[in-house]
Amino acid sequence: MFIRQLSYLLALDKHRHFGRAAESCHVSQPALSNGIRELERELGITIVKRNRTFEGITPEGERVIQWVRQVMASLEGLRQEADLVRGVPQGHLAIGAIPTANHAATLLSAEYREILPQLTLEVTSLSTPEILRRLKAQEIQLGILYERSVLNSADYDAMPLYSERYVLVANEQASLPRQLDWSEVGELPLCLLSPDMQNRQTLNKCFEAVEAKPRVVLQSNDIRVLLAECQSGRAFSILPLSALPALYEGAGLLAHPITPEHAEDICLVRLRRDNQPALSNAAWQIAGQMDLEGVLNHSLPAKP
Repeated sequence: MFIRQLSYLLALDKHRHFGRAAESCHVSQPALSNGIRELERELGITIVKRNRTFEGITPEGERVIQWVRQVMASLEGLRQEADLVRGVPQGHLAIGAIPTANHAATLLSAEYREILPQLTLEVTSLSTPEILRRLKAQEIQLGILYERSVLNSADYDAMPLYSERYVLVANEQASLPRQLDWSEVGELPLCLLSPDMQNRQTLNKCFEAVEAKPRVVLQSNDIRVLLAECQSGRAFSILPLSALPALYEGAGLLAHPITPEHAEDICLVRLRRDNQPALSNAAWQIAGQMDLEGVLNHSLPAKP
């Protein structure tokens, strides 16, 4: 059994196509297919359902893949330990972030690349359940999500990063009163994140608390769509101040406070282990030294 055979299997499970899996491994399709067949012969089971094309993974194969993920994660940890001995942590770090934390993920990944230049990074926008699933499957090493999602779990380590402060986002030319409460905001034409997202569910609770029903004219799982609608002046949005682009004020947008203020804590999460890989420890330490709260939650501009 060779490591490359295990990597072939994981690539096939990810791409669900022999040609694309081979391309991702930088080998020919016959080489990948033969490597997996050899693994099947060695284990004495059928892992892949195939005819002329890939038809899926067998139930036995799914169990094998779970073990392979653990083996490859341990191997990556071994490589990182060797790198640590050489003095410079390196390797591959995969991060999953909820959509409203993409700005924070950008800042964090930039800091990682600055301090660990030999590091390769993969940052993906994911839902909270998918982040937790991928952490358990060891497909990603770090997650950025709401602290309440892992508050009582013994499966994860959690480090507070910053708080999401919800604000009303509007075109800079919009005429609005100096102060707005949740009932008043609910009467505006709103573009909000999709109902399946935790951010939207939090907003719904804020409106329910004042017995208001928001007037939603557009919903999307992409913050860029919401910001474009705000820039047009056709609608307003409610987003965390920390999720806004760094130069949002220069992009024709203004952020207005909503009273009473509502905030949600965001944390960095990793799978709890007795022995964390060297790269995980280095990434954890770097994140702990950053002042994301100060950078992301700057003061709102004073209104005239």
